[in-house]
Amino acid sequence: MIDAVWDGLTRPETLGEDSVRVRQRLAAAAKSYDWPRVISVLSEHPELVNTTRPGGSSLYAPLHQAGHGGAPAEIVHRLIRFGAWRTLQNVRGERPVDIAERRRHSHLLGILAPHLKRRVPLGILVKMQGHFHAVIRGRAERQVQEHQLRLPELEPLLEFEDLRVWFAVPGMYGGFSYWLETEGVEAKLVSERWGRIGQGSGQRHEITSVGTQLVNEGFV
Repeated sequence: MIDAVWDGLTRPETLGEDSVRVRQRLAAAAKSYDWPRVISVLSEHPELVNTTRPGGSSLYAPLHQAGHGGAPAEIVHRLIRFGAWRTLQNVRGERPVDIAERRRHSHLLGILAPHLKRRVPLGILVKMQGHFHAVIRGRAERQVQEHQLRLPELEPLLEFEDLRVWFAVPGMYGGFSYWLETEGVEAKLVSERWGRIGQGSGQRHEITSVGTQLVNEGFV
């Protein structure tokens, strides 16, 4: 069961016209702090709550803009209920709480501070993420380059007790599902690749801070 989606699409050319239009509308509303319009768009498209402007360079999702503009607390709560990740980073590596602190919006700091349900030391998480990205590139480097995909960050997994995320790869007719199986120093990430290419075969990797192990392949 997939609980969330890592939307790595950044290029308008990868998206259809309708998708580009709604994402642009959401990004424009968030940048102008038009919160009723943001909520209206997300009420119809809640799956876009963690997306950024197609073709944009800042990688600001709506929650980043809320931190930047000092949105009312109730708006920030609404975004979080839609599924906004407090740990999602912009292009500079800032989380929404970091932006709010920089902008001196003290009324948002407690709301935007990540509420972590699982614990993995930061250095270990960074190493696991690097190994995971190598797995993705090993299977889909051409697609990653062609579509300029934003590869998944692992920190949002820590906001939930059990979260499975889907990362679709254009042109692969499939993608990667991933979840955190164990936490702490011995944290383990499980990644499963699915695709219709190759008669629908898949691969399962177990990833730790010290490396990656292929534990199953060929399944459908």
